[in-house]
Amino acid sequence: MRNPEQTIGNLIDKTNLTIVSYTDYDGFPISKAMLAPREREGIKTFWFSTNTSSNKVRCLINNSKASIYFVDKRFFRGVSLLGKVEVLETPEAKERIWRDGDTMYYHEGVTDSDYCVLKFTATKGRYYSNFKSEDFDI
Repeated sequence: MRNPEQTIGNLIDKTNLTIVSYTDYDGFPISKAMLAPREREGIKTFWFSTNTSSNKVRCLINNSKASIYFVDKRFFRGVSLLGKVEVLETPEAKERIWRDGDTMYYHEGVTDSDYCVLKFTATKGRYYSNFKSEDFDI
């Protein structure tokens, strides 16, 4: 892969679904489908919205290690990024990724107590394409 940030960034930008994986309180892996990140900074930092009351948030507060996976079904390629998640509930973080229409999920608006931000910071990844995989650091 000549330019990981460009290759992987393009793949991510074409997807509308993210698989987020983390561990539960008993150490078992859990994977959840989420909407695409609201924002990303290269292939290192990703911002997602979610419900504060979710089991996912409770588990991530307990153990911040996680992975996110993006797949391009058309060309059968994908990327898994490993890193840590911060659960953010500050007004600044919430306002940063708030979008029109979010009141459908968070009825009280940007200040809804059941609305929080997941900030995922990647440290390494694995890219799959053309029947081979490639590990890389971020």
